Amino acid sequence: MYVWVDGIHVKVRLEQDKICLLVMIGVRADGHKELIALADGFRESSESWADLLRDCKRRGMRAPVLAAGDGALGFWRAVRDVFPDTKEQRCWFHKTGNVLAALPKSAHPNAKKALAEIYNAEDKTHAQTAAKAFAAEYGAKWPKAAAKITDDLDVLLAFYDYPAEHWVHLRTTNPIESTFATVRLRQRVTKGPGSRAAGIAMAFKLIEAAQARWRMVNAPHLVALVRAGVPFTNSKQVERPDQSDPQPNAA
Repeated sequence: MYVWVDGIHVKVRLEQDKICLLVMIGVRADGHKELIALADGFRESSESWADLLRDCKRRGMRAPVLAAGDGALGFWRAVRDVFPDTKEQRCWFHKTGNVLAALPKSAHPNAKKALAEIYNAEDKTHAQTAAKAFAAEYGAKWPKAAAKITDDLDVLLAFYDYPAEHWVHLRTTNPIESTFATVRLRQRVTKGPGSRAAGIAMAFKLIEAAQARWRMVNAPHLVALVRAGVPFTNSKQVERPDQSDPQPNAA
């Protein structure tokens, strides 16, 4: 199972603080996405995420194969504690924003193209080559921007170890981002919910309505193979080597 996680901040009209909604969306064995959990967290802390993950585990959730999320989340420390076998995939949507924030605006157009060459590469080897090219191009003048890619490269390219049909789904937290665009729009219209409970209820109902429109994972038949632990290399299923044919008896 794949999961996408994020912490979404929603302003509460009658209170000082914003709600931090901890959101986890997963994919079932049939390829359909569904909301796994929605909770009121405390500033995306690792303790809040750990409580959420432990609750999911108590309810029978198995360890996700791969989790996609922003690198700033307290989720990563929590998942290493609760589900240590889960692999990490850092979100390219968030990472691109972080890199561009470390560059002057004049460099943004070319930097966006260079970043896209990494995550749109035909395989992990070509992606690693594109990442080296990015570091060479931007590292001298803007080392912080380059380091945001080179320091996290392994977890940015984790999606390449899964079926190619799934890459477009795994490299960002788009299932959450696109859904919460509706939540943010409703928030602007209503000037924010009047209470924390109302904010959680509003988010849940909007997600529940959006869930029916969520796009299935491409090649859903491969989800069960990933869940079963079948390895993939360069996006292809690794076949077990055939046993050698028995030698014919000597005449």
